[in-house]
Amino acid sequence: MEFLDKSYLPLFASILMALFHGVLFVQSAHDKITDWQGNLGWLTGHFENSIFKGKVPFLLGIITIMELVCGVLSLASIYFTLSGTHKVAALAASLSLLTLLQLFTGQRIAKDYPGAGALVPYFIMSMIWLGIVSAML
Repeated sequence: MEFLDKSYLPLFASILMALFHGVLFVQSAHDKITDWQGNLGWLTGHFENSIFKGKVPFLLGIITIMELVCGVLSLASIYFTLSGTHKVAALAASLSLLTLLQLFTGQRIAKDYPGAGALVPYFIMSMIWLGIVSAML
């Protein structure tokens, strides 16, 4: 079982993390694109009493682009990781952290503390992914 040799485990973990983040962010961006009005309506009400009031369409566009870029970059990083280049995965993990931080900040500002808390495991996973990839650079 050479595959289970310790030297392959960080590579395997990085690929699984990349696949997870790819699914997470591509699906989320896809949902925002295909149900723009539904998301916009919900978020407009969600941020009605915050500093983001009146800025929701712009911010929804920004977060949708960030999620799409993170998802595609995460999936692309699988190819590059298998090719021996880990910089794309490091970039994908870093952008994932920034995107999650934006989402977390929005939830905190909207005073949706359970929603913000639900993002913490994703943030931790992204930090672990960045740590794994950094060790392979």
